[in-house]
Amino acid sequence: MHQFQSRDTSEMVAPLIAGMAVAAAAYAGRYSIRAWQVFKARPPTARVRRFYEGGFQPSMTRREAALILGVRESTPSEKIKEAHRRVMVANHPDAGGSHYLASKINEAKDMMLRKNKGGSGSAF
Repeated sequence: MHQFQSRDTSEMVAPLIAGMAVAAAAYAGRYSIRAWQVFKARPPTARVRRFYEGGFQPSMTRREAALILGVRESTPSEKIKEAHRRVMVANHPDAGGSHYLASKINEAKDMMLRKNKGGSGSAF
């Protein structure tokens, strides 16, 4: 009878360990699904870079030009050119962008590079 009892204990331990492993996997899956739902429910502005929202002034200022290009007013000219290219690629009329926005982006680049000789350089 002693031999039967030890065999019975080892036969009971394996299903118990398997059951605990299944329960742990179920809890991990449940946690993962909830974490994914929380991640997907975040507002999109939390992970998207904020850009200048418009409302252009009648005559562009250096501050407005810097906001349009996403740079600081004291940014070196090389960085201004890189920023202009990045913004223009995203808003180019040939890629479905607006001619008006493209002209404002070009005006902002000219203003930041001090090529603007007074007045509004915009065609609009």
